[in-house]
Amino acid sequence: MFVVCTRIGRRVLENAGRMQHCRNVWKLFKNDFGTYNVIKTPGNVGACGIIPHSIQTPEYYPHGRPNPSPVSPELKTPEQIEGVRSAGFIARQIMDVIGKNIQAGITTEEIDRIGHSAIIERNCYPSPLHYRGFPKSLCTSVNNVACHGIPDDRKLQPGDIISVDITVYHRGYHGDCCETWFVDGTDVAGQRLVECARAARDLAISVCGPGVPIARIGEVCQEVSHAAGLTIVPVFIGHGIGSYFHGPPDVYHFANTSTEIMKAGMTFTVEPIVGQGSEQVVILKDGWTAMTTDDSRTAQFEHTVLITEDGHDILTEYTDDSILSPPAQSQ
Repeated sequence: MFVVCTRIGRRVLENAGRMQHCRNVWKLFKNDFGTYNVIKTPGNVGACGIIPHSIQTPEYYPHGRPNPSPVSPELKTPEQIEGVRSAGFIARQIMDVIGKNIQAGITTEEIDRIGHSAIIERNCYPSPLHYRGFPKSLCTSVNNVACHGIPDDRKLQPGDIISVDITVYHRGYHGDCCETWFVDGTDVAGQRLVECARAARDLAISVCGPGVPIARIGEVCQEVSHAAGLTIVPVFIGHGIGSYFHGPPDVYHFANTSTEIMKAGMTFTVEPIVGQGSEQVVILKDGWTAMTTDDSRTAQFEHTVLITEDGHDILTEYTDDSILSPPAQSQ
């Protein structure tokens, strides 16, 4: 999960020159968005999941306001690293549970209930719940909903693309990941979108290591998406993570001018949103749901990453139980 705040918004604007270049490039592409159900209005949102008294909760649980994050990227101690590693491992377990339940006919609210129950069973807290007022335990973004979709009573339809963003809070630390699936198959354009989003994340992570500019992540994501004739939704970014949900460094997924350098002990997310059309989104009245302005689809993949002395470690790595969307079929 990721949030754009005023501070981040200002930094995005500082990169406006690069972003304008991106827009000019994107105008060259004439995408066939494919055949899918456009989400125009979210469904009805039910009550949130119950948190037992035995569950350790983050500081924002009572009121929605997180504590201030560090002012600079945190170089974690071995104990802190193990805390984030444990939370990341559980986040992947929850994602694997969700993946086995993605099918036509299930509502995103049912997906939320399944995820909530699995999180509580592992004595964890669903980090999105009550964070700055978010009303559910995870985010479910379908088709043209780019991110922060609130689980509701809409049933998944054959051909839908759904991104599920999960963060868990375990023994004082957060672990964060996102996966995109297609529901009972999808069209070729949708398959290639999902495949490109996964490749953008994975190739961006592959360059991570001590001494590498964090801006390199954005360069790789942009290169991968543009090579496929697709776009990056630039306003949502990756973030540092630890005992805090969101903090420095800011991780842009487009070419940018950040001067931050990766150092051993940093933990952050890499989570590009790749789209078929416009890079612009509109936020609905609920204050969270972000929809593309041209109804084009998006896909997102996310890992929590640790920078080590000699490279990197993926703290939300796939397991033998992970359910992945199959690769795109050739036309």
